[in-house]
Amino acid sequence: MKTSWRNASLVASAAAVLVLTTACGQESGTSSVGSQNVGATAAAGGYGGVGSGIGTGTSPSASSTVGGGQGNLGAQSASAGKLEVSANAELGDVLTDSAGLSLYRFDEDTAEPPKSNCNGDCATAWPPVPANDASAGAGIDKALLGEVTRADGSKQLTIGGWPAYRYAKDTKAGDLTGQGVGGKWYALAPTGKKASVASLPGLSTRNDPNLGEIVVDKNGMTVYRFAKDKAWPEPVSNCNGACLEKWPVVAPVSSNDTKDVQKKGLMSFTRSDGVKQQTVNCSPIYTFAGDKEAGDTNGQGVGGTWYAVRPNGEMVGVSDK
Repeated sequence: MKTSWRNASLVASAAAVLVLTTACGQESGTSSVGSQNVGATAAAGGYGGVGSGIGTGTSPSASSTVGGGQGNLGAQSASAGKLEVSANAELGDVLTDSAGLSLYRFDEDTAEPPKSNCNGDCATAWPPVPANDASAGAGIDKALLGEVTRADGSKQLTIGGWPAYRYAKDTKAGDLTGQGVGGKWYALAPTGKKASVASLPGLSTRNDPNLGEIVVDKNGMTVYRFAKDKAWPEPVSNCNGACLEKWPVVAPVSSNDTKDVQKKGLMSFTRSDGVKQQTVNCSPIYTFAGDKEAGDTNGQGVGGTWYAVRPNGEMVGVSDK
């Protein structure tokens, strides 16, 4: 018996709804946002606790021992000598001193004008790099090297205006145990910016010291969800107009251009304004204009409605129903 055109149309429509439902799961788009707000009001942590340090780099000198434990403090206070660029699989190019020790910057410092806000016990955990005898090696623009006068009158090396430090718990060349400590300490790139891999996938994950594993975009910027959006039975964004100035949408990303992000529900949709937007597990995703560099998580918990995203699409610090 032949199926009529009307029946065939109904069957096709039902099948389409079933596919969308399967892809987007049973999430209703409403969440319990009264639970723990991870990172929104949490302190950045101490200046000496180990964060998301990523161990040893890939520099050929990474196996050379500079010293061990607290016995390394003498090396930490030495002059930088000729600065070098060390390649790291996770962070790209990282700035080191002549002994191969990684150099760091502190988010509470300023570059314009240069100023160090790490003193006392902080400077013991993060020894300032002396400005004397520092020179630019291959791949480093010597014009970016400068100095700043610290509170004690000593001269500290700056890179692109940012005061440079070593980390007392880095014991050998290539160590990066200071990366991400307290959510405020980051390895220096040769440009003075935070070290980050330039060629990241369209979407991937990063292990944040405060929030855990979260999704980032191709520039390493933190990705967020809006608790007022909907994911089921189809994605709906409720961030429009002026909201989009603070929370730009993430453009569509091919599933082949992702790493460690859940494939189910990884799709794009057309917003009410005609713009195409990416989702993770069918939930619309955004970046935050208040994040200035890779590694920033300033959007976490904003307004009690914006949260970083887990690889499975859940909002960090919110129990999804």
